[in-house]
Amino acid sequence: MSGRRIMTAEEIRRAVIRISHEIVEKHAGTDGLVLVGIQRRGVPIARRLAEAIREHEAAALPVGALDITFYRDDLSMLAQQPVVKGTDLPFDVTGTTVVLVDDVLYTGRTIRAAMDALMEYGRPRAIRLAVLVDRGHCELPIRADHVGKNVPTSREELVRVRIEEIDGEDAVDIDRAVAAEPVAARTT
Repeated sequence: MSGRRIMTAEEIRRAVIRISHEIVEKHAGTDGLVLVGIQRRGVPIARRLAEAIREHEAAALPVGALDITFYRDDLSMLAQQPVVKGTDLPFDVTGTTVVLVDDVLYTGRTIRAAMDALMEYGRPRAIRLAVLVDRGHCELPIRADHVGKNVPTSREELVRVRIEEIDGEDAVDIDRAVAAEPVAARTT
């Protein structure tokens, strides 16, 4: 793999603050607003958004965590024993505006699975989407309402988000997968 940095820790911090302002502005305040991070990296990003909103609005938003493992349409292609990270929604989503939070929007399949999972917990008034990086290539009619950075990519590239709480640092890199060299045919 060879890669390049597309967001530094400072750029991530500024993007979170900007997104937090956009969320409050679009919702016209904070009443009835909840944040739900998609496991794994969406959860700490959701917590950071809630902290930023608390700082500029003096309002504490409920934050939950959503595990979509069993709602994925590619579950059979994952490991035989998928790792379940757990859902923690300590509030009722019925009648609220839920902002789903994730690190990267790519095909849209993760978000579709998240919406399916969320509906098991109630019927929100509205669902919005906030992502740190939108890399394009959506296969479903899903778009983010709030985006930290739009990054046009090719399908061969990988966007790697690292978050301090999970990875020990904040950074976003884009890597180009290096094709494996063909194995020479053996002659005996």
